[in-house]
Amino acid sequence: MTIPRSEYPRPQFERKEWINLNGEWSYTFDFSKSGDARNLQQSAGFDGKITVPFCPESKLSGVGYTDFIEMMWYQRTLDIPANWAGKKILLRFGGVDYSCIVYVDGKEAGRHTGGASPFAVDITDFVTAGQSHNLVIRVDDNIRTGIQAHGKQSPWMKSQYCNYTRTTGIWSTVWMEAVHPAGLGKCRILPDYDNGAFSFIPEFYQVKMGNTITITIAAQGKNTVCKTSAAVNGLPITVTLDDPQEWNPETPFLYDITYTVKDAAGNVLDEVAAYAGLRKIHLEDGKFYLNNKPIFLRFVLDQGFYKDGIWTAPSDEALKKDIQLSMEAGFNGARLHQKIFDERFHYWADRLGYLTWAEFPDWGMNFWQHFMPGTNPNYNLSFRNYMAEWGSVMERDINHPSIITWTPFNETHRYFDWEEHRRFLADVYDLTRRMDPTRPVNTTSGYCHVKTDLWTIHHYAQTVQDLAEAVDTEPVYMTTPEELPAWKGQPYIIDEYGGVSYLPEGSKPFADNTWGYNKEKLTREESEKRITDLTRFIVEHPRLVGYCYTQLTDIEQEQNGIYNYDRTPKFDAKVIRDCFSMKPDWSAF
Repeated sequence: MTIPRSEYPRPQFERKEWINLNGEWSYTFDFSKSGDARNLQQSAGFDGKITVPFCPESKLSGVGYTDFIEMMWYQRTLDIPANWAGKKILLRFGGVDYSCIVYVDGKEAGRHTGGASPFAVDITDFVTAGQSHNLVIRVDDNIRTGIQAHGKQSPWMKSQYCNYTRTTGIWSTVWMEAVHPAGLGKCRILPDYDNGAFSFIPEFYQVKMGNTITITIAAQGKNTVCKTSAAVNGLPITVTLDDPQEWNPETPFLYDITYTVKDAAGNVLDEVAAYAGLRKIHLEDGKFYLNNKPIFLRFVLDQGFYKDGIWTAPSDEALKKDIQLSMEAGFNGARLHQKIFDERFHYWADRLGYLTWAEFPDWGMNFWQHFMPGTNPNYNLSFRNYMAEWGSVMERDINHPSIITWTPFNETHRYFDWEEHRRFLADVYDLTRRMDPTRPVNTTSGYCHVKTDLWTIHHYAQTVQDLAEAVDTEPVYMTTPEELPAWKGQPYIIDEYGGVSYLPEGSKPFADNTWGYNKEKLTREESEKRITDLTRFIVEHPRLVGYCYTQLTDIEQEQNGIYNYDRTPKFDAKVIRDCFSMKPDWSAF
């Protein structure tokens, strides 16, 4: 049987000894939540069959059940290779929505909370090399609690407004890998563009005297350009490059990196393959700079939903294709909206030279009353859940050169308590900057701003006149006067606009509640002209330094994409490319 999504899921930290656990698992829904009392953790198999890593709501899972699923159970057998004896055995999950408990042979081996963040369970003490063991996973997922971040998953039975089909349970690759007990746990890579160097901050599962780490850097699949060794102690290691090559959208040059951990006798304990790009992001004089040159951001909103896989791309090629479709339309990057994207997406963005803003799927916390006001005034637990998960996803993606901005929140408005709102957003900004001082933080995309490196606004005006009226508000467009203290001359960006809905001739609406931001029905030519006029206004505006057009593809009832939900084109390709390829004349202002 072909294994779905068979590629190694962590291309920036790749080991040879691993086993992909995607494929057929057994499952059962537990609508009564009585599985613990029925000892389902001991089950050797359930009646239902599901294809992992696709969620049960998706067609690709083989299930296609789209009602609420507040609890479900998974089961499969784990076969542990005999040559894994003496090694640390890690069971890794790319994502399980929302919380889960992992059982091996009926015993709890670990648990995790957070639907978007990856995690690993050390099952070394629960398994024996050369033997088979029974794996059972209990999943809890209740997006109607108001304490659970879920992004654009619909809190109603039906998809509506900006909310779509839900994702429950396993939605990303599951795999096992064997690691030496003194192996490398992780390694932060800091590109130093100005000095032509990389700094590495390694972390080890065990620090033992005499052990060393060797870092070998090669020029994009070619010869080694430098190598350095250091004691295993967790301290930073800096490597200066001869003839440094920069990473940029036109030439996305990547260095191949190998980490080798050895003991005092020179025996190899661990070897990990990675890569890195030498580039710099900073803000200056109200502009975005890439490698010390100003850059205008021509972004598109990408929500990463798929007709057959929902949150999970059907293939690695589909992830790559989405980036290629965006670039063919003239965009140089994307705001990755209300979802933690597959690591393989970032891999392809790195390879193709595609800039991104990484955003957390914070909707559902109900600290901000987007669609369900008053459901959860006791929001403290949602804060606690958020802080742990945001740090985890930042840590996962922090080495990708294509990510140039962190966006912890989206549209934080309709708050219960302004003082608490202000404190929480400032705390998250500070946390994000402490974890990564090398990238700007767009603390809340759109509104309400408290402490931020970028001034981003959302406005879906359908005429240039209305858009100009909003953008030219002094000192900048704000949704509430309380934002004023946050304005300090940051780069001014419209990171949501457009949303022009067009249904190609002969096509049927996706649903009876299909919508777009324009209220009137437009022809293809009228739609193209409106998109072009709005975009030209932004590009030519002397204060604006970037945009993000809504959106790359239609998603279910929201049909305002450049492409259809199945990724087929809606517009004249040349007209769209000419529109989103327009660049400002920086010399004019």
